[in-house]
Amino acid sequence: MTPITEVAGRRITLSNLDKVIHPATGTTKGELLHYYAVTADTMLPHLRDRPVSFLRYPDGPAGQRFFTKNPPPGTPSWVRTAAVPHSDDPGARQIVVDDLASLVWAANLVVEFHTPQWRAGAPGIADRLVFDLDPGAPATVVECCEVALWLRGRLAADGLTAGVKTSGSKGLHLLVPLAPTPSSEVSAYAKQLATEGAEALPGLVVHRMTRALRPGKVFVDHSQNAAAKTTAAPYTLRARPEPAVSAPVTWEEVAERRELAFGFAEIGPRLERYGDLLAPLLDPAAARPLP
Repeated sequence: MTPITEVAGRRITLSNLDKVIHPATGTTKGELLHYYAVTADTMLPHLRDRPVSFLRYPDGPAGQRFFTKNPPPGTPSWVRTAAVPHSDDPGARQIVVDDLASLVWAANLVVEFHTPQWRAGAPGIADRLVFDLDPGAPATVVECCEVALWLRGRLAADGLTAGVKTSGSKGLHLLVPLAPTPSSEVSAYAKQLATEGAEALPGLVVHRMTRALRPGKVFVDHSQNAAAKTTAAPYTLRARPEPAVSAPVTWEEVAERRELAFGFAEIGPRLERYGDLLAPLLDPAAARPLP
């Protein structure tokens, strides 16, 4: 029998709670749902008022994986959606995860949560900047740390303060709170800094997506600042063999230039120790205009 539970006053049908999603660790779907429920107070502010895209992996990371932006069939009427017009679908809408019930309902689909750099109601007006640092083997997150430190200093020279998190995969994400700015302007600025990074660290950084250029270097992906792009949200689980999380880290950890990767069981203790390291992203007083 499929269990039905009540979450924040909403009745939610949960399915296959004993299904193993991450065979490498034996992690079940029920354990993933529990992770999201206990992390919700910290994660929800990073999702709130942002249309989400889902990377679904219902049969685990080795099974079929697919992106979806449209509300899936059977979406409850109480789950908020927002208009996100597309060139091929002016009436398009996407899910907005604003509360615990919506988070648990979405997590039951087995998803990664991805968000744009703008909020519902203001598409294409970014309130944050992102760099995705992606290492090309044999480079690892250790090399990403070196690049992240350079970018942090370069951003600081322009009066901008960056936070950092693991991608939950191989690299790092830098996130910067901004005064509302057109995504096109943020994209141009991010591309400029990525280009400067390739000039300053020519043996380490590449700013072009061409894969032939990337072995042994860190690709500074600035493209996720485009209005149509999304980035893995803070605290989302990733579709990896082990249940890895896109986890905020301290700059002291980055400066140690060591392997940075965190599973879902480590997030609770880290929150107790550090709180939300990306809280400045949520503080309007921390937002600064582009130079």
